[in-house]
Amino acid sequence: MLQCENCEYFSRDGRGRPVLACDPFGAIKEPECLLKWQFLRLDQLHRSYEALLDLHRRLAPLQERMMKHMERELDEADQADTWKRSADDEKEPNDNEEDNDRDGARPWR
Repeated sequence: MLQCENCEYFSRDGRGRPVLACDPFGAIKEPECLLKWQFLRLDQLHRSYEALLDLHRRLAPLQERMMKHMERELDEADQADTWKRSADDEKEPNDNEEDNDRDGARPWR
């Protein structure tokens, strides 16, 4: 079996991690090369997933503050509209018997 260090497609990055420049669809010298290539790609996926999790961990406090701010804004908007609801509640129903049977939620009935 050919060792990767002896292969022309092998190199190391700045941190000393192995980098395979071989193409799994054309430039593979031995069947074991494909297995090694898959392990390296899996390692890259794992590192990118860890970086994404780290980003989400850093953004979580900001997202929490944004949600609290939005809830506060919505509560203030609801409180500002209380005069509309109180005016509707104070209206007296008509003297018609049909209107007394209706509830205020469905005016089309």
